[in-house]
Amino acid sequence: MRKMLCPQCKIAAMYVKNANGERLLVYVTEGGRVVPKNPEQSLDGFDISEVYCLGCSWHGSPKKLVRY
Repeated sequence: MRKMLCPQCKIAAMYVKNANGERLLVYVTEGGRVVPKNPEQSLDGFDISEVYCLGCSWHGSPKKLVRY
């Protein structure tokens, strides 16, 4: 699985939020698919239309991530 990177700081570690503000660590695959870092966790209830970078202040659509 090839991971997409933050357009600002070029790291792959992202997170998504749910309605309660809880965070779930994720990666975005080359096809734009959001997958949990821990495969045993579920994305149910999390908004996957916006991802947040763990390394800087960038956030946006998973489609705006870049390849290395």
